[in-house]
Amino acid sequence: MNVITTVDPANGRRRATDLTETDETRLAAIATEASRAARWLSGLGRTGRADLLDAIADALEHRRANLVATAQSETGLSHPRLDQELTRSAVQLRLFGDVLRDGGYVEAAIDHAADTPLGRGPDLRRMLVPLGPVAVFGASNFPFAFSVVGGDTAAALAAGCPVVVKAHPSHPLTSHESGAAIGSAVRGLGGPEGVLALVYGEQAGRALVRHPVIRAAALTGSLGAARAIQAAIDERADPIPFYAELSSVNPIVVLPAAAATRGGQIAKGLFGSFTGSGGQLCTKPGLAFVPAGPAGDRLVEALRERVASAGGAVLLNERIRDAFVDRAAAFERAGVHVSARPDVSPGDGFTVAPVLLEVDLPGLTTEIADECFGPLMVVVRYREVAELDAALATVPPSLTGSIHIGPQDDADEVRRLADVLGERSGRIVFDGYPTGVRVSWAQHHGGPWPSTNSVHTSVGATSIRRFLRPIAWQDAPEWLLPEELRDEFTGIARRVDGRWEPARP
Repeated sequence: MNVITTVDPANGRRRATDLTETDETRLAAIATEASRAARWLSGLGRTGRADLLDAIADALEHRRANLVATAQSETGLSHPRLDQELTRSAVQLRLFGDVLRDGGYVEAAIDHAADTPLGRGPDLRRMLVPLGPVAVFGASNFPFAFSVVGGDTAAALAAGCPVVVKAHPSHPLTSHESGAAIGSAVRGLGGPEGVLALVYGEQAGRALVRHPVIRAAALTGSLGAARAIQAAIDERADPIPFYAELSSVNPIVVLPAAAATRGGQIAKGLFGSFTGSGGQLCTKPGLAFVPAGPAGDRLVEALRERVASAGGAVLLNERIRDAFVDRAAAFERAGVHVSARPDVSPGDGFTVAPVLLEVDLPGLTTEIADECFGPLMVVVRYREVAELDAALATVPPSLTGSIHIGPQDDADEVRRLADVLGERSGRIVFDGYPTGVRVSWAQHHGGPWPSTNSVHTSVGATSIRRFLRPIAWQDAPEWLLPEELRDEFTGIARRVDGRWEPARP
């Protein structure tokens, strides 16, 4: 068996772990355990699964110091960032506990037998139920929030689906320790093996999504990774849904009055947004449209000063570092002006200098408008707001689009830009920055291709829908129905005979 190694991005030091790549025998055992665990999760019911999610959140809090230290040694991300991310993971788990206790997510509907214009209609009762075991592919840039203890895992477990995580090679030890935390919570509730399991290695990941036990897959990662996973899924005799969050440029438009009234504040926010966490966030703004003229000049100069005095950013792994260097060089070859780049020594690890590029709007091309993963942003100078409609059409659809508005900016122009961005993104941000994705009921973290490959969100309460399917029971005996569909049950809101009935104690 091949031994798994881990690398510290800060110094490039590689070390062996006690982990090995998952072979076919172990994968078969994991699949069997997941099938059994599905029955246990179903038997817990909504409130039991909510208690499980709370217990997992408690286990993460209890192991916080070890988890954060392990992740820091494998990612190069700062202690405060990782500490906050672990808190976010606990918040996600508890949010889904609230979703389960609320119960509205099952979309329960009852149509009693009745005469209809088409004759006698049968008794029909419908709700959403778990799909079955789910494969989750951990993300390099979020060792907690989008990996083993991330939102995909929380949503799947909440739905009642066991999870098999393909651990990301950038943080295998963090993945292992995160899995151990979940395992301890499951055992504390008397649960079996298979509620959550990990596999290691690319071959294991492809074999995982081909396995007939797996009923859905989720990824936060690159287009290349998504294509490889989809190719493996296509080898199955039966298709399964695959939910992928992928590439995103996240354009920001600064309107003239906003630049004039708070240019320095916007420059500070832009700098923090495109350099935070080494620019390795899916919502990092890659393009900022700034007006030409004195107000825009002052904003860009303030941004340039911040970048020029910045330190280096440690990227997650060697592949990401090399891709960043190559992409920045491609921008320069395409004629983009380097506005600011500090002199940073790369050292022995994967450190790079943040880069601020600048181009006039006529020089914006589809190549320049593409994503660069890392601390790089292109400032695009425009002369008239009317030019932006056509310019934004060259930007690939994204997870987010942002508009900064000033008191004198024309409302009709703002409305038109919001419409343009709304057609090409899943979240429109006003007078703010897209980094920092709130975990809540109303959140939507998705967008048109290539930002995602589906209409679903991967963050927030409604992300649970990815791992559910509808079943209708026709003329079923009352004792056989799930409790949520029985006449006397009032614990959740339901649609009964076409009328909405709120929950009653």
